[in-house]
Amino acid sequence: MTSPTSTAVRAVLADDERLMREQLRSRLAEVWPELEIVAEAKHGAEAVELVARHRPELVFLDIRMPGMTGIEAAREIARTAGTGDAGRPACEIVFITAYDQYAVEAFEQGVVDYVLKPAERERLALTVQRLKQRLGARDVAVADTPARPGDLQALLEKLSSQLQRGGGHGGAAPARLRWIQANVGTQIQMIPVDEVLFFISDEKYTRVQTATVEALIRKPIKELLDELDPDQFWQIHRSTLVNAKAIAGVTRDLAGRQRVSVKGHAQKLEVSRSYTHLFKGM
Repeated sequence: MTSPTSTAVRAVLADDERLMREQLRSRLAEVWPELEIVAEAKHGAEAVELVARHRPELVFLDIRMPGMTGIEAAREIARTAGTGDAGRPACEIVFITAYDQYAVEAFEQGVVDYVLKPAERERLALTVQRLKQRLGARDVAVADTPARPGDLQALLEKLSSQLQRGGGHGGAAPARLRWIQANVGTQIQMIPVDEVLFFISDEKYTRVQTATVEALIRKPIKELLDELDPDQFWQIHRSTLVNAKAIAGVTRDLAGRQRVSVKGHAQKLEVSRSYTHLFKGM
């Protein structure tokens, strides 16, 4: 493979969310204008195919993708791409993840790098600096800390097992969603989960409400329930989740139905009979 110092570094970007691909592409253009994104993939199998076709120096892989996950794709890419002159993977792997535990473990192992969602400029600049150092190590005969293929496969095997268990370490709690990516007008906005007052779903969309922003996403309540901290977000209706920290009080209307008042917002949220037990004594 041609040295990245003599030609532009090429990359394949894989994420099943189009908006996230666009956001990362835009951020990379800001902090690494020389980087050439040669192809984009919507799932892991497509990423493996595109890496084999284009032979890039880098591949950015979202960890959680439908079908073949990013970790499974990384295992296949590492197996087929081989290693470079310094004993490092011929294609450097960068995980895109909203879950710190995967990123921290992978980085501490020193065999792959990561980008945390959302791709903030300052944090991404540090990742780019590390990647340039990794790519530069290909120019020396023996790297100071070469990454052995066995190390990479062992790490990916371990991360894959964690992902299948829901992201936990043994009996530990799974990682929780920290950001919501949503369209607000014509812009893509990353909303911190802690700022969300409530979620309300209809058949197609889920409304995300903060004290200052209202946005729509295509993620159903059932999926959010699996990703959010149940101690923080309470389901009070089949279509409604409320941030427990944002509950101002609970009242009853003339028909005896409970209504939740939310701090910083005028709307009152209906509590269905299945969830009235949450507010006994209130």
